[in-house]
Amino acid sequence: MSDTIMTRLAKATPRRLGNRMGGLSDRAIAWIFVAPSIALLLAVNIFPLIWTIRLSFTNFRVNRPNRDVEWIGLENYRDILTDGDTWVSMQATAHFLFWTIALQVLIGFTLAYLINKKFKGNDLWTTIIVFPMMLSPAVVGNFWTFLYQPQIGVFNYVVGFLTGADPTSFSMIGDVALAPWAIIIVDTWMWTPFVMLICLAGLRSIPDFIYEAAEVDRASKWRQFWTITIPMVLPFLMLAVLFRGIENFKMFDLVVQLTGGGPGSTTEVTSINLKREAFERWRTGYASAYAVILFVTVFGLASIYVKALNKVKDR
Repeated sequence: MSDTIMTRLAKATPRRLGNRMGGLSDRAIAWIFVAPSIALLLAVNIFPLIWTIRLSFTNFRVNRPNRDVEWIGLENYRDILTDGDTWVSMQATAHFLFWTIALQVLIGFTLAYLINKKFKGNDLWTTIIVFPMMLSPAVVGNFWTFLYQPQIGVFNYVVGFLTGADPTSFSMIGDVALAPWAIIIVDTWMWTPFVMLICLAGLRSIPDFIYEAAEVDRASKWRQFWTITIPMVLPFLMLAVLFRGIENFKMFDLVVQLTGGGPGSTTEVTSINLKREAFERWRTGYASAYAVILFVTVFGLASIYVKALNKVKDR
């Protein structure tokens, strides 16, 4: 049947076009098929970036006529970098990034190390641990908002049981000091399984004969851990840090569901600040400059980190 279809297509193809196609190389034919997808990706990704960069040099506002738009050069960038609120949101983002990545790497690697021992019920526990990662951030945010309620939430009662404190004496998402940690706990609970899976892949990629050779040399388990396990899993750990760092830098939905940036501006990370500038204050040009600064920051830090990752892999 396929031969019949191909024969019909060959007969339906004009002779001049067929001769041209017959004279093309395999590479040229491949480019003909790939070119539409590349053009679509460029239109979807590159054009908005160029348009955003252009808007960042103007005072454009979506709710204002286009005739009032003026070219103001680097004024938006100067205002952002000298604005105290910008640095407050950067500080909140840095605090969130550091603690979520540190906790997720520590807990994720520990879980991967334990699961790699292959005990009875290994697959069941792996599935249970991975479950939070399968949920939507919006669902997770609503779920934990309920758990954090001082009167009816389970979280406060567990903390009260362990510490002896009154469960209604504190509010995780309503207290200035506790709200950042409330978000850190939820993000760690949700995305530690992702780090665990990457670390587990790294652990299971280590050949058994390396450990066997170490045992022949009478190396202790502790010595094997620091000289074999950690160096060989380190590229996977660094890769997990890269993925989680990029994702957490632009964290938005989970923060909105839990605290909305409050109380006050305690949990107002850069994504929340950007959203308010663009869709509440309607400073589109200003928000575009803000987005460009964040993009350059993430791209620059990621490029430096990838170079370090490649050096570790090449050792």
